Amino acid sequence: MEPRLKNPYEHVPAAYRALSALERSTRDDDVLPRTIQELVRVRASQINGCGFCLDMHTEDARTAGESEQRLSAVAAWREAPWFTGEERAALALTEAATRLADRGEAVPDPVWDEAAAWFDEHQLALLVTTIATINAWNRINVATRQLAGSHRAAAAS
Repeated sequence: MEPRLKNPYEHVPAAYRALSALERSTRDDDVLPRTIQELVRVRASQINGCGFCLDMHTEDARTAGESEQRLSAVAAWREAPWFTGEERAALALTEAATRLADRGEAVPDPVWDEAAAWFDEHQLALLVTTIATINAWNRINVATRQLAGSHRAAAAS
């Protein structure tokens, strides 16, 4: 597979800076644990088929202390015993907010209510913004066929 655009962001640098700033604003470990942030990014990237983001965020998750066992089970988090109630609520909200058109009520009340049982309003706002942001990155990278691992080559040069 070849990328459709080598670097889509060089053509819209203001958009890249804005999306990067939004991404940075979601990285608040004091509000939402880093492992939850990365699990959310991994799960949305799995759903959206974004190899670029999946590669990047599994590496970020490992750096944050995530185990291979848990990372390999994110796609099947409902059946895996290694996720906390808090993480399960975040993953369920991620799935609902990523698959908006898959049901009549895009984010069903029981999914929201479970997340609200674990997270306060500040955390929920950050969680929803994190989900929206990774979905934006996924859509750009999938549409332009950005290659998994290519961010490492770009960072090295």
